[in-house]
Amino acid sequence: MKFFLGLLSSFVILHPSFPLQPAFARAAEARPNIVLIMADDLGYECITANGGESYQTPNLDKLAASGLRFENCHVQPLCTPTRVQLMTGRYNVRNYLNFGTLPRTETTFGNLMKGAGYATGICGKWQLGHEADSPQHFGFEESCLWQQTRRPPRYANPGLEYNGVEKDFSHGEYGPTLVNDFALSFIAKNKEKPFFLYYPMMLTHSPYQPTPDSPDWDPTISSENKQQAPKHFADMVAYMDKMVGRVVAWLDELGIRDNTLLIFLGDNGTGAGTPSRFKGMDVKGGKGSTTASGTHVPLIVSWPAAIKQGRVSTDLVSSTDFLPTICAAAGAKAPENVDGVSFLPQLKGDPGTPREWLYSWYSPRQSQDLTVKEYAFDHRFKLYRGGRFYDLSTDSAEKQDLSATTLSADASAAKARLLAALDRYKDARPTELDREFEASGKGREKPEKKARKKKQK
Repeated sequence: MKFFLGLLSSFVILHPSFPLQPAFARAAEARPNIVLIMADDLGYECITANGGESYQTPNLDKLAASGLRFENCHVQPLCTPTRVQLMTGRYNVRNYLNFGTLPRTETTFGNLMKGAGYATGICGKWQLGHEADSPQHFGFEESCLWQQTRRPPRYANPGLEYNGVEKDFSHGEYGPTLVNDFALSFIAKNKEKPFFLYYPMMLTHSPYQPTPDSPDWDPTISSENKQQAPKHFADMVAYMDKMVGRVVAWLDELGIRDNTLLIFLGDNGTGAGTPSRFKGMDVKGGKGSTTASGTHVPLIVSWPAAIKQGRVSTDLVSSTDFLPTICAAAGAKAPENVDGVSFLPQLKGDPGTPREWLYSWYSPRQSQDLTVKEYAFDHRFKLYRGGRFYDLSTDSAEKQDLSATTLSADASAAKARLLAALDRYKDARPTELDREFEASGKGREKPEKKARKKKQK
């Protein structure tokens, strides 16, 4: 009997269309809904719960107070490299082709969650390929995106793509609100079954323009070149937080908040040079830099069914770790070739297997430039391929290279460990990726405009 039930259970999991009996239905319902929200160009210093002093983030602060706040989440210094790592669970050294592209040969968490029987949706910023079917190809059944088939304005009177079909707005609509409306609609439509919503926000990326809550909001503009001012960054952070709050309130209203795993992070550091106050100090955004100001981002996780009280974790987390974590929560098997490490045990209050170091291979490929910055680091020390070595505890800006100095015993041991980490990836780069990038000509000239679907009326 146990053998038969095991086979039947496996069949149900592998074949979501199989008519569920009550016991199996209850088991399926136990799987959490998953909402992954990623803000654009938002560094660690911007969240009040982290020690930020310049902006208002009450909704995220509330999630942090009752959930799990991570102090050491690091991603890539630029949006596309982070998105490729996040969605595939693999380091850029293995599969990154060029800025604005996700190779269609890759498997994403969208594909995996759809295969596990989840309803899948994506809304926000795409920037991963111009094909009209790209989101669906990568596993997302429904999509509402900016910068998929084109690059129109994203904020006041934006242009969006709904399931690959272009739609323009011209009556004072605000892009981030429209995207949030789609998120709420998707959640309501799928509230009776497990769903996965990936929500890569457009906020808080430049241009720094007024939001509908700003005193100088102008609903008539239709250009990203108007009303730009640094002061609006604070308004954009506040509006981003407001949109997160709308999602949380909606989950509460629908009665599904308790078993919804909600994850919030940033995709890279704050826009380069953007000033903020953090723990009594003046700091500047470091997007594009491989220092902490470019890679250190907020990570807040809320899951009332599993996280009963607020906690703080100092564990190291990489952008590759989200795919295996989501898969583990959903009961889906992650591919063998992922580099990420699940932090699901930490969410449930167990020690898990925290990382001893983080690794990065970073090469933007926004132009025909094959320059690579490759490094590994732990809580204190950082080593670059080529030998540069820093003590991050006293030099987070990496101004003092210790490679030519006499090291302490602790530093020497750390350097040896980090060198061994780098050596694990010395032959990991497929040579055909660089050849394909060079042959494509991307970065030398603007790509040809591609045929677009007829716009919705």
